[in-house]
Amino acid sequence: MGRKYFGKTKDGRDVEQLELRNKNGVVIKCINYGCRVTNILLPSALGQADIVLGFDDIESYEDDKTSQGAFIGRYGNRIKDAKFSLSGHDYKLLQNDGGNYLHGTLSKRLFTVSSASDSEVVFKAVSPAGEEGFPGELKLTVTYSLDDENKFTMDYTAVTDADTHINLTNHTYFDLSLGSDETIEKHLLRIESDRFLEVTEDLIPTGKIIDAAGTPFDFTHSKAIGRDITQDDVNLKIGRGYDHCFLLKNGGGGELTLAAEVSSPSGGRSIKIFTTQPAIQLYTGNFLDGKPKGKGRIFTRRSAFCLETQHYPDTPHHPKFPSTLLKSGEKFHETTVFQFGF
Repeated sequence: MGRKYFGKTKDGRDVEQLELRNKNGVVIKCINYGCRVTNILLPSALGQADIVLGFDDIESYEDDKTSQGAFIGRYGNRIKDAKFSLSGHDYKLLQNDGGNYLHGTLSKRLFTVSSASDSEVVFKAVSPAGEEGFPGELKLTVTYSLDDENKFTMDYTAVTDADTHINLTNHTYFDLSLGSDETIEKHLLRIESDRFLEVTEDLIPTGKIIDAAGTPFDFTHSKAIGRDITQDDVNLKIGRGYDHCFLLKNGGGGELTLAAEVSSPSGGRSIKIFTTQPAIQLYTGNFLDGKPKGKGRIFTRRSAFCLETQHYPDTPHHPKFPSTLLKSGEKFHETTVFQFGF
């Protein structure tokens, strides 16, 4: 198992980098700071090439405001007005996106490495009751594994001692071009979805579900990510591109189902994404502003994309959405698999 010192946090704690490998030459590196994926290396004619954005040092991850490679929680995506009511009690949450809640702070948490091998690493952490304003102590286990079919699995489990809302995901930024002149706008994407959530000016769901057919959001057949990204569409204008939640046709039933496929025409590299979650957020790096930089490159607008499997945003305010309520004594469990082709 590749396991090494990655650096020291500003408050003096050691951070480890762990390495997963398979027989095909795939290498995945992650750190216990926010369970962040720092590198995904795929074989190429020029040797291993990295397909994700990230940094070379812990200081950059601590200062990062773009959630590079991060495990996201307590609640992935947004909650309107950073508040909700549950069982007759009102809970005021962390306001970190204007007046709203976004993603939370577990991406900045130092997790304990419970076990590690060449094929699997298990991280654990406890989010105390009241953290970010959420009720209930939350005990988390995040497991990353890699097999010889080039499947990288992210498995999340959690239990709580009081009813609470939870929505866990991962925010890795991908670029399959591997240094070629191709941009992510030329990547070909298909999503197993024909519906998406309409959003307000601050990217909060209105509650309306829109049929994607005939809109720039129709990815039912493979097309270039950038083909329709500049269309005159109100939702695209709000997001400055794609930053929207797609409702998966077969998702949310507890079984792994295909969610999306993306490929690089020039390099022949691809990812198939399978998940137990009911939705997937497509984000095309619209708010990367050229200031973050790492691993020898500058993170400019639309220089990478995220496909974040998750529950719907702002679900506590939308009873018709699939519930994100985790009850005391019950177990939260969701799994996502990224299968790489090259």
